Amino acid sequence: MLVLGIESTCDETGVALVEDGHRILANDVLSQVPLHERFGGVVPEIASRAHVEAITRLVEKAFAGAGIPVEDAPSRVGLIAVAHRPGLIGSLLVGLTAAKSLALAWRKPFVGVDHVHAHIYSAAMRAEPPFEPPREEDYFPAVSLVVSGGHTSLYASAGWTSHDLIGSTTDDAAGEAFDKAALILGLGYPGGPAVSRAALSGSADRVRFPRTLLEPDSLDFSFSGIKTAVLYHVKGQNSSRARTPREGIDVADVAAGFEAAVVDVLVEKLRRAVAREGVPRAIVAGGVAANRRLRERLRELGEREGIQVHYPALSLCTDNAAMIAGLGHRLHEAGVRHDHSLDAYPMTTR
Repeated sequence: MLVLGIESTCDETGVALVEDGHRILANDVLSQVPLHERFGGVVPEIASRAHVEAITRLVEKAFAGAGIPVEDAPSRVGLIAVAHRPGLIGSLLVGLTAAKSLALAWRKPFVGVDHVHAHIYSAAMRAEPPFEPPREEDYFPAVSLVVSGGHTSLYASAGWTSHDLIGSTTDDAAGEAFDKAALILGLGYPGGPAVSRAALSGSADRVRFPRTLLEPDSLDFSFSGIKTAVLYHVKGQNSSRARTPREGIDVADVAAGFEAAVVDVLVEKLRRAVAREGVPRAIVAGGVAANRRLRERLRELGEREGIQVHYPALSLCTDNAAMIAGLGHRLHEAGVRHDHSLDAYPMTTR
């Protein structure tokens, strides 16, 4: 079955065509980074307006890229899948309205997909051939860590469509902390890639930041403290972001120290979760899953603890519609159906 996927949860508009839940025929993403970078973060109103402007032409582009005439869409597409939670409500409504409109016009079923759960599914997809069907038993049961600009969550995952939340951030998401650290250091937006590039020429041993692990058995996260620690280290105690950096600050060393602290927390929380759940597998997904240091540390953890760690392809770590279409296919197979009363929600399901 050919599934049209639509993603508009935040600042990236995505449209994809995926066959049988895993074979990606087209996966087009329009980033809004140029619109938001001068603000150092996503402006919701700008994001939703940009989705309105982009979504129709991205649908047309996806069909052209897949070699399917758009007029043949009603006879070729079997299902429309759309991210309807969590995210910026205005952005979500643009994608949901587009999906409902196409489903009505083409007389096709559609299904709403949890964006965070779709990140987990992205680990089973391939950006390039061979597109072999993933076997559920090769991935589950597992502990899933979704870590991105808007989410840092741990799940006990029993299958493609079964995820129980066991840990989440109490304040900033890890990717959000990267953005804020990058802003303090003057490295630009988005912060994750910028901090990681700077860290390559720095030493994490020269600047050590706190690792906030909360209670000994806690699976929750907290990254607001490290953001403040970076600010005070760079600009002085109790200073504001507007203050100029202190003399002698090495941006590369600060970036390396910050990245190491965040990665250490992520790895330790995943280790705790795997031990508590008693499972041999982990899935790590979301934009921060592309981080080089995180992958290195998780490889070491896997070898030391005997844990099999799955990741998405680098091109599927950030927000995209292929993962929405893929999980939508699995939900449809499981009997999930939605009607046109389906709404958008800013929060994820548990």
